[in-house]
Amino acid sequence: MALLSFGMLARLAHSAEDSHAFLTIRGSIRKFTDEEARTYRFSEEEFMSLPQASITTTTPWVPRSKFDGPLLSEVLAHVGAVGSWLDVDALDDYSARVPMSDLQTYAPILARSRNGKRMTARDHGPLFVMYPRDKYPEKLSTPPAQARFVWQVRRITVVE
Repeated sequence: MALLSFGMLARLAHSAEDSHAFLTIRGSIRKFTDEEARTYRFSEEEFMSLPQASITTTTPWVPRSKFDGPLLSEVLAHVGAVGSWLDVDALDDYSARVPMSDLQTYAPILARSRNGKRMTARDHGPLFVMYPRDKYPEKLSTPPAQARFVWQVRRITVVE
């Protein structure tokens, strides 16, 4: 019989928690779909009903492309987020800290499609934090800034 470590059990619990949601937001938010867990779980349909924006840019990982999805600020406004940072978690357990000030400075989107095609986990989806890198090349081409271009996004934690 195989034994599971506490960390593996915790990861499985988080996977089960998020498996029914297209995107889960938790932390310092005012609106919940699960009051007890204090989380907001977007269905794909609800997420896609938010106002959409576009960014056309290059990244180190993909050639110049048009990305579409809601402004990250709109997603967070929908759940009443108030904080200083976002911890953005990916399907592969990658995580990056995004300053809330980026939302006003750069207006990143939570892209769901690239060049009109829905992204999947195989091609940086289902969601990709996308910044207008070509518009601010000096600021958004540095390693710390590029670390905030999180793909395969599954969960966002709003930190005060």
